[in-house]
Amino acid sequence: MLVLNFVPQVHLSLVAFIILWFKPGLLFSSLIALGGVYLFPPLCTRLILCLRPIRGSHISMTSPDFLTWWASLQLQIIFCRFPVLEEALRLVPGLYSLWLRLWGAKIGRLTYWAAGTLIMDRPFLQIGDDVLFGAGVRLSAHVIEQTKPGDQELLLGVIKIGSKCSIGGYSMLACGTVIEDGQALKAFSLSPPFSIWKDGRRHKEPQTP
Repeated sequence: MLVLNFVPQVHLSLVAFIILWFKPGLLFSSLIALGGVYLFPPLCTRLILCLRPIRGSHISMTSPDFLTWWASLQLQIIFCRFPVLEEALRLVPGLYSLWLRLWGAKIGRLTYWAAGTLIMDRPFLQIGDDVLFGAGVRLSAHVIEQTKPGDQELLLGVIKIGSKCSIGGYSMLACGTVIEDGQALKAFSLSPPFSIWKDGRRHKEPQTP
């Protein structure tokens, strides 16, 4: 885990090294930088999850599945630390959704991402058509939960949002959240792990390890 914490630094260092070592022209330097920053992390994450799929929603922090998830998280950290990188993609209609699909997310057509949207686990998203995200929405497909004193586990679950939904500004959706078609969440809504939203209300589905 400690070694994986240096993934973001190694990622940026490799991009800088390639540009400085080969000294390409301005155009190729720009293409290398953009490709290295935006393409390497999602493609590497897809490869890791393909070779070592994560199974189950309750994951021990000493298990190989936890290390797999931790590696995927570190490949995304640069975009959490520097939100401007994602905001730049959102300036071009459809480009941000296309980039999320590269991570393995399932994103429908005509999804609107307002400024300040933050996603923590990009491969674990399933979003329908015509979905609107208000400003500052937070999506986190993982939660670290304490099971007993001195013992913790990772809760991991795909966030599923149906078609024609709207997520109010500054809402927080946690792991395993399911929002059925046509639901509208108010601003500052909180969706705890494995919640189900339907008929205008939040429900809790019992989960077993």
